[in-house]
Formats: sequence, C-alpha cells, structure tokens
Amino acid sequence: MPLGWPVIFPIPIFSVHVQGTRHVVEAARRAGVRRITLMSFLRARADCGSAYHESKWAAEEIVRASGLDYTIIKAGMVYGRGDHMLDHLSHAFYTLPLLATVGFRQKAIRPLAIEDLVQVLHAALIGGRLLRKTVALTGAEELLLSEAAGRVADVLGRRAWIFPAPIIFHRVLAHVCEWTMRIPLVAKAQVQILIEGVVDPATPCDPLPTDLLPVRRFTPDQIRSGLPEPGAFGLRDLRCCW
Repeated sequence: MPLGWPVIFPIPIFSVHVQGTRHVVEAARRAGVRRITLMSFLRARADCGSAYHESKWAAEEIVRASGLDYTIIKAGMVYGRGDHMLDHLSHAFYTLPLLATVGFRQKAIRPLAIEDLVQVLHAALIGGRLLRKTVALTGAEELLLSEAAGRVADVLGRRAWIFPAPIIFHRVLAHVCEWTMRIPLVAKAQVQILIEGVVDPATPCDPLPTDLLPVRRFTPDQIRSGLPEPGAFGLRDLRCCW
C-alpha cells in the first residue's frame, strides 16, 4: 500500500494510527533503525465501515510496505493495570452494578493478559524473533462478555445485574459517551468489536510459536492484579468538568 492512504478517517484516529505510523517509519529510516514492531488489532481490516479497524489496517500496510524488518502483533482484548476493560468495568460496577451486553446473542471473547502480550513483544524486540511476521494474539480462555464481567463483579464483591440489550441501544450509548466523557465508558469502535467477537483474526496471520502462546486464564488473581483503585465514575470523568 502506498504511504498516501486514500481513505478518509476521523482526524484523531487518522493522526495517531496512520500519520503517526508513517512518521515513525520515516524517522526509523532517517535514524538507520532496521526493525519496527507494530501493535495492531485482531479484527483490523479494510473496507469494513469502522474507522478504528480500517486505520489499524492502514498502519499495518504502511509497515509492511516500509522496506524495514517488522513484526505486527494483532492483539485481541488486552487487560491489565491501566486498561480499558477492567478499569471501566470496575468503575461502572461501583457506580451502578448493571451491564448491558451487546445484542441478544453474545459473541465470544478471549481476554489477553498484558503479561502474555509483553512476552511476545520481548521475543520480537529483544529476542529477534517473528521477523517479517504478522501474528494474531488472544488469551488462553474463551468466554462470553457476561461471564468475564461476572468474574470481575465477584472479585469486587459486587452483585451485578447483567442483561442483553439491542445493538442500537449500544450505538446510541457510545455516541453519548464519546460526546460527554473524557474516556468513554463505551465507544463506537468497541460496540463493533463486541458485535463481531474477539476470538479470530479478520485476515490471515502467521502461526505463533508454541512457546509464545498465551497461557494465563482470566482468573480472580489475574483480575485482581489488574484492577484500579476502587471508586465510582464522577464529575472528573466528564468533558465539561475537566
């Protein structure tokens, strides 16, 4: 793909995913850096109607066409201290113990522990492995979002009511959250992600070596290690009060 990516993206996504990747590639060439590792997304692909997915794919293509050695990691739903998943679930359950799952037929997810992701990054950047490879990376355990959220609620000691809601409800909620919150409780791209599920890559990938396969399950200890300080959402989370 040429560096002049022709698709029109929302400005923040374009500037980070596409222009940012292009600038890194150009800077690497000037500095004599020979290798780049790119964090992409499991379901990234072209022409799917999601600016997030399409811009991540555009970044992949920029790196593949750069002439540099590279590793592209197409990670799924990552969790750990400071993430979006555990952070927002925790604050949501402390605010109001409700969770609406996306659609009436949930798709599966495979939560990926940050420790498993770091192992692959280390292998690529320090170990010199996965040269010119694009690999998919998902967690060791497959479960539904409702099951994952229920485990988080149990660790928090909160009784949560988890129920299904139509996709249109989540699209409207995402629009409102993006408009009102500094870090949205749910974003439009995340709705699309949960509609599709986070289990299989959307495009062909190279096989991951057996010793780099994720092994950590979504256990209470793993959840506990990634939780933020307890607390509810408040005025500090709104754009108008920041």
